Amino acid sequence: MLTLLPVTLTAAAAAAILNLWLSIKIGRVRAAEKISIGDEDNESLIRRMRAQANFVENTPFVLILIAAIEISGRGQPWLAWVAGLYMLGRVGHGFGMDGGSLQVGRMIGTLITMLTLLGLAVVAVLISVGLM
Repeated sequence: MLTLLPVTLTAAAAAAILNLWLSIKIGRVRAAEKISIGDEDNESLIRRMRAQANFVENTPFVLILIAAIEISGRGQPWLAWVAGLYMLGRVGHGFGMDGGSLQVGRMIGTLITMLTLLGLAVVAVLISVGLM
């Protein structure tokens, strides 16, 4: 059986799991601090909410670019590695947003996110103008 867009499917599944993990992290703070709605200026909750919001702000663009490049037939084998690195960067960012000793993960995750978006966008343009 042929699976269409295996890199995109795998990346989307990983993204769904990461989003669920980020949601659970928010829920834990909400339960511990008894905050049902809003953030009540709770820094821990705000940090976790921003980690998820940042993920949701960037990941759709990455997934769309991955799918478009995969559809073009010009993404093998490097595209899967880029998708995997992006997801690892987002895990690092999620931990880093909690602050403390893991705060460097935020910087690393942000850098990986920006480089992934830029790199995939450049590749998409190169494909669209026939240079790749």
